[in-house]
Amino acid sequence: MTANDSAYLPFMKMHGLGNDFVVVDERGITPRVDAAVAVAIADRNRGVGFDQLAVLSETPDADVHLTFWNSDGSQSAACGNATRCIARHLMEETGKTALTITTDRGALQARDAGDGRTSVNMGQPQLAWDEIPLAHEMNTLELPIEGAPTATGMGNPHCTFFVDDAEAVDLAAMGAALEHHPLYPQRTNVQFASLIGPDHMRMRVWERGVGITLASGSSSCATAVAAARRGLTGRDVTIDLDGGRLQISWRDDGVWMTGPTAHVFDGVWRL
Repeated sequence: MTANDSAYLPFMKMHGLGNDFVVVDERGITPRVDAAVAVAIADRNRGVGFDQLAVLSETPDADVHLTFWNSDGSQSAACGNATRCIARHLMEETGKTALTITTDRGALQARDAGDGRTSVNMGQPQLAWDEIPLAHEMNTLELPIEGAPTATGMGNPHCTFFVDDAEAVDLAAMGAALEHHPLYPQRTNVQFASLIGPDHMRMRVWERGVGITLASGSSSCATAVAAARRGLTGRDVTIDLDGGRLQISWRDDGVWMTGPTAHVFDGVWRL
């Protein structure tokens, strides 16, 4: 079997804080991943299972281009934890300590943060209603939804609720309903966050097209931005997720996310 054997698809399984990914390297080979392949691999009983599938492809404008598939076969422009995992893999592959990675979100900068951690600049948040996007013009700081959540775009749409206790929320029921709220024409990721200390939050997440996940990088960025906009925190925030901890820093050049990554195993999918 070779990388160009059309019957087989080599992949890596990776995760960032339990937010797990299948990563397919299509650099130099004929693309083979489509919606049907993504859905088949996503099946946790009959396939491999993932929260997102990421495809690496060549681009003249950066070290690599990434395309993201959700487990339901839809696509996403951004996936922060997968971007960090792949950045770490490419740094180990090339010996570089800084990379430029393009996605449908745009060009993202990644760098080695030391101690096995990786930082990615997820770009500037989208705060205007039509950039997120929402269905019509409104104040994105407090949406006309019970609980007055904040809307943020990070290349994908987010809806963040600030609650007294994130642990007490029925995430499965509320996340499933809110993902399809009519104010979000492209559906939305849903977060429930509570303040547990100065610039320190506990957050749980429902991802559109996926469901409950142990962590989400773009959701963490959106929550940190929303908390800073509402005066709950500063711009440097620690976020505790079900799978672990991320550091988020909203700076002049964008929202930087820093945390650990893991390469679990390599495998081959028979098409």
